[in-house]
Parts: sequence; C-alpha cells; structure tokens
Amino acid sequence: MPRQLNDLSRSLVALEQDATLIAVIEMGQSSWLVAGIVPGIERQPLKKLAPDQHALLQLLHRWQKEANEAGHVIKRITVAYEAGRDGFWLARWLRAREIEAYVIHPSSVPVSREHRRAKTDRLDTELLKRAFLGWLRGEPKHCSMAAIPTIADEDARRPSRERENLVKEATRLVNRMKANLARLGIRGFRPHLARAARQLQTLQTPEGAALPANTLAELRRDMDRLRFAKQQIKQIEAARIERLEREPAEQRHAMVRLLGRVVGVGVETADMLVHEVFARRLRDRRAVARYAGLTGAPDESGTKRRERGLAKAGNARVRRGMIQLAWRHLLHQRDSALAQWYRARTADARSRTRKIMIVALARKLLIALWRLLTTGEAPAGLLIRPAA
Repeated sequence: MPRQLNDLSRSLVALEQDATLIAVIEMGQSSWLVAGIVPGIERQPLKKLAPDQHALLQLLHRWQKEANEAGHVIKRITVAYEAGRDGFWLARWLRAREIEAYVIHPSSVPVSREHRRAKTDRLDTELLKRAFLGWLRGEPKHCSMAAIPTIADEDARRPSRERENLVKEATRLVNRMKANLARLGIRGFRPHLARAARQLQTLQTPEGAALPANTLAELRRDMDRLRFAKQQIKQIEAARIERLEREPAEQRHAMVRLLGRVVGVGVETADMLVHEVFARRLRDRRAVARYAGLTGAPDESGTKRRERGLAKAGNARVRRGMIQLAWRHLLHQRDSALAQWYRARTADARSRTRKIMIVALARKLLIALWRLLTTGEAPAGLLIRPAA
C-alpha cells in the first residue's frame, strides 16, 4: 500500500544510522533531559540542561563534532520530544536552524504494562529513543508525530478556546452563587439575569431575615466577575464577526461562512470546527473521525468481545462540540437523512443505546461536514440555507 504524503505514523526518509545524530528531550518546567544516539560513540550520552534552546543547539553541535572526530560524517540531525505544556515553539525554532524536529503524540508511545512500573526521566528518554528510532526506520506502530502548526495557525485557535474557558468560568460562577443561596434555603434565583444584581438586596431567607453581610458581599463580587466574563465573551464574538466581514474571501473565513449555512450550525461551532479540524490536512474520513476521538475502543481476546466506548485519543473540544451538534441536528433537521437514520435505529432502544448511537451520528455528521468543505457539494443528509 503506498504511503500517504501526510502520513505522520512513520518516516518517509531512509535512515542512514551511521550518518544520523538522533536526540530526544524529556522536557520539564525547570530542566530538560537530553539523550542521544551518536554514531561512532559507544556510550549513550545523557545531558541535563536548563530550559534553554541555545544550550540545546550547542549540545547537538558538540555531539556532531564528536561523531566527526570518530570518523562518522553527520549528514542529518533529528530531535524529538513529547507534546505537552511547551507546545511546538522549540520544533519551529530548531527547524529554522536546519535541524529535523518532531513532536511525538504521548499516547502513541508504548509503555510497560506492569502494575507498578518504574518511571523516571532517564527511563522516559529510553522509551522515547526506542520509539523515535523505530519511527525513523519507517516501521509502523512505533509512535506517531503531531503536525507542527505555524504561529498563525496556533493564534487562530485562541479566540475559540478562550471563549470556551470564559463560558466555563461563567457557568462555574452561576453554580457557585446558586449553591451559596441554597445553603440559606433560597432557591429559584437566577444570577445570569440583568436585574439579578438589584434583586440581591431584597432577597430573604425562609426565616424572613436578610442575607448575611459577608454572604451578600461575596455574591456581589461573584456578580462582578460574571458580568466581566460575559463582557469578554461578547468582545470575542464581536471580533470574530468583524474578521469574517473584513476578509470574507480568506480560505478559513469562507469555510466558516459555508458551515454557518448548515441548519443547526452556529458561527461559534463553525469557527471551532474549521480551526481545530478542517484546517488540517487529514487524508481520509477515518483520519477525520480518529482525530475527533469519535472512534471506538474494542476489546477482543479469544471469545471475549466487548466495546469499551470512545477511544478519546483525539481532540476533546471537537468531540464535545460534535456530540452537542448531533443532538442539535436531531432538533433542527428532523427530516434529514441522518436524523431518520438515527431514529430508525433507536425507535425501541433504551437510553444507553441512544447515547451510544448519538456518537455514531456525530461521526457521520462530522464526515458529512468535511466532505462539504472538501468537495463543495452538500452530502445527502444535510440541509443548507441558500447563500445570502
């Protein structure tokens, strides 16, 4: 089977191990542990550095010099580290200096199945070296690499993610205020309403007493935080609309506008899907579903056959958004082919079966939206508003 050009599960370049310097980095907040495989050097070098990219570059060049002195001309320097808190900046920085840098999906690195396995940074670098070396050889299933985005790509995702965090913060504040009032026996108060701040002063406990002074002050501070979070959400939404109107022909903006025409898909959902999924070069529908974490996790051994639910190895934001969109699809597109497909399989089913099938509907809906953007034609099962 021919390899795909964007296949990140194996290297497409033949490995000359005697002319390639291989290094892996276990990255921490206070230090980096760098392990290397240096041609001509029998020892396996291991060096602890401060989080400094310049010190890392000097170390790689020093190892390259040692290999040259041992009679091995280094034609290629490769570096890999696991995706995490530091993101992709180091890989971009190294690539700008003609060093091959890769970012490994942490969940793709096989680990020991022992109940209590030893785990140290040194042992982690050994695991990374074995996985990275197998990947460089082109062997499948050793590990998979993450696509390294540009700074512009990463920045384009920030508004949607910031809005998601602000919505969570607003929900947390509302729930905390409701719980604070329920402790005093007051129910039915809705903190998210515009007149809620004025109503605080008139609230009374079931005993007929006014709210205690400290509780009232705390509620007012929470009201201020909630008001500020809502204001920031509105600013993000207004800025998004302004960007879409300012550059309607820009590729991603055009994709957002096209998805926004699908009945039941709002601008926020369309923006999230475009920047989190559809802006990537995903080679087929299986890759789309796998990236969204909407594939199953079967458990089969001998005669045992069971399904453990979603693998949850993909993008959690996309998975949550698509499951919510699937429920909205049943509400707003009752007569669509996908809604009829779902109802035909859950007509006499239990609640658990309906929840399982909604995941299948979310997967089908995501693939239908992907095909809409890649082919420009509406698949069967989607209702689309005419262009304005």
